[in-house]
Amino acid sequence: MRVSGRVVAITGATGGIGAALARRFAAEGAAAIGVSDLTDPEPLAVELRALGVRSIGVRTDVADEASVREFVERTEAELGPIDLFCANAGIATGLGLLDAADADWERAWRVNTMAHIYSTRAVLPGMLERGSGYLLHTASAAGLLTALGDAPYSVSKHAAVAFAEWLAIMYGDRGITVSALCPQGVNTPLLMDGVRAGSTAARSVAAAGSIIEPEQVADAVIAGLDEERFLILPHPEVAEFLVHKASDPDRWVRGVRRLRDVG
Repeated sequence: MRVSGRVVAITGATGGIGAALARRFAAEGAAAIGVSDLTDPEPLAVELRALGVRSIGVRTDVADEASVREFVERTEAELGPIDLFCANAGIATGLGLLDAADADWERAWRVNTMAHIYSTRAVLPGMLERGSGYLLHTASAAGLLTALGDAPYSVSKHAAVAFAEWLAIMYGDRGITVSALCPQGVNTPLLMDGVRAGSTAARSVAAAGSIIEPEQVADAVIAGLDEERFLILPHPEVAEFLVHKASDPDRWVRGVRRLRDVG
């Protein structure tokens, strides 16, 4: 898919990867962009309108299905049918199994997994009726590998990848294209705040490979959308790690355990 002339909607859009995607889509000639977040997305919408792109900002709690549906309905009412929906919002907990309470698991599950289900429920019927649509689900390399020190994040991101894969299989021959965006270390508050706080999970990510900028993730997304790839991997080494994991799971587990000890 080429973004030029398309109507795009993005959750988790006010910073990090979401904001980088919005600005890059504007530069690529998107016709309209709906942006949402828990924090006020209107300043970003104003910035996009100044670039000549029709845009609205909608405060959205992606953990609440009614809030997600409101974002979709307002975007389509004011900007037109959504061609590309980017389920981008996500949270980390920095908690292991014995530290995470049920509420921590529930919040990670609702934001990192159920939010993708909520948005798909809202946009998929219209896409199927039109015979075309693109779903970009921001997961994480943790959804393919693991997240040391953050059990709820790792499990919920694995589920996000699994859901995206299921969608691609079930609807790929009905005009629906699905991509799972799985970056590793990105210079966003989600990671860097954890590094500064001494989080095992964040420090392990930082030690595992390069930390790239959100704009580099946006570059990878544009290339991935153009090629309609299921897995979009801004860190090429993640593909190598995934091959090692599949070819010798026991050796891979031992290797990651050593990384845990170094972290």
